[in-house]
Amino acid sequence: MAEYQTPRDRAYTNALLNAAPQEASAFMNLKHTAERTDGVIPIKYRELMSVAVALTTQCAYCIESHINNAVQAGATREEIAETVFIAAALRAGGAVGTGLMAMRLFEEANAASK
Repeated sequence: MAEYQTPRDRAYTNALLNAAPQEASAFMNLKHTAERTDGVIPIKYRELMSVAVALTTQCAYCIESHINNAVQAGATREEIAETVFIAAALRAGGAVGTGLMAMRLFEEANAASK
């Protein structure tokens, strides 16, 4: 396989949606509700949060879509850059948080082996 993800994959959107219509409908409703423009959180902030999540989930399509939406909502280059580093810090923080659990599991395994 030459590549795993490509914009050409978008040609399969309808095939995916039609193969699981009930699930697709629920997903699309959640997506549209989360991306609404009439919520308490302004659209620019919604999109910056979406960019941050997309960066941590590493969904290329989501990154592209939400960067475009953020620009349309007035986000600046500096806001995108700060969002990148906030997402990076929180993702790294997650590793430290689960690292605490790893230390406890080590202690438990070590004690059990004696």
